[in-house]
Amino acid sequence: MQFRQQALAKLQSPQELDLPVRFARPQGRLVLAVTVVVMAAASVWAVTGSVASTVNAPAILTHGQGSYLLQSPVSGQVTAVLTEQGRRIPANAPVLKVRTAKGEAVVRGVAAGRVTALAATIGAIVDTGTDVAAVEKVADADDPLYATVYVPAENAAAVPPGAAVDLTVQSVPAQEYGVLRGHVKSVDRAAQSPQQIAAFLGDSQLGEQFTRKGRPVAVLVRLDRSSGTESGYTWSSVKGPPFRLDSMTMGSGSIRLDDQRPIDWLLP
Repeated sequence: MQFRQQALAKLQSPQELDLPVRFARPQGRLVLAVTVVVMAAASVWAVTGSVASTVNAPAILTHGQGSYLLQSPVSGQVTAVLTEQGRRIPANAPVLKVRTAKGEAVVRGVAAGRVTALAATIGAIVDTGTDVAAVEKVADADDPLYATVYVPAENAAAVPPGAAVDLTVQSVPAQEYGVLRGHVKSVDRAAQSPQQIAAFLGDSQLGEQFTRKGRPVAVLVRLDRSSGTESGYTWSSVKGPPFRLDSMTMGSGSIRLDDQRPIDWLLP
């Protein structure tokens, strides 16, 4: 009997137009509103925002002009070593004496600088073109240091002049003293061969080391100066390490690349 009454009621109002219709619960409307806001914000960011990225690469502290490998212009036996490692020499300074078939010859430095390595010893036999010393081109003890970062060639085009650089220095504990601050001064246009790197750094082994994963591009980084630190440069910590930095110290650099538009980054 109860079912019959319900059926008759249905026939009298088949569309149930007299009953209120609930489209969504309040919680559902809130979720919908939040979703719309998030999507709108994402759309605006995709058009007007930017994505910051960095590239990490090996680095070395140098003076801006680099070094050079001094080669013997003659063949013979070394009879005297006229300088020592770490000494500063003027241009054309005598470095070695070599006894040749035509008499004794003097091997002289090309440019002023600091002797960073001596490969020849008294009594050694050298041939014409043999590397006998490495000399860093630095005229004054107060000449500023730079960092050369060897960036993969595929990332070099995205490195803008003036980009911020964080340098982790091998001889400085980063957890205690932080990272060294700097900015990109220049970016080489061509990838470097092992021979070019060796000629600039005065070390053939470094030329091989920096090209193990391909020929990189050299990025010269100007270190930010500071009168309030012992090293004379700016660090992410307040004081930095309690000692000065030496050239030819290894490290790694993190360079901020050109910002990219998200819509270009997300779409293929």
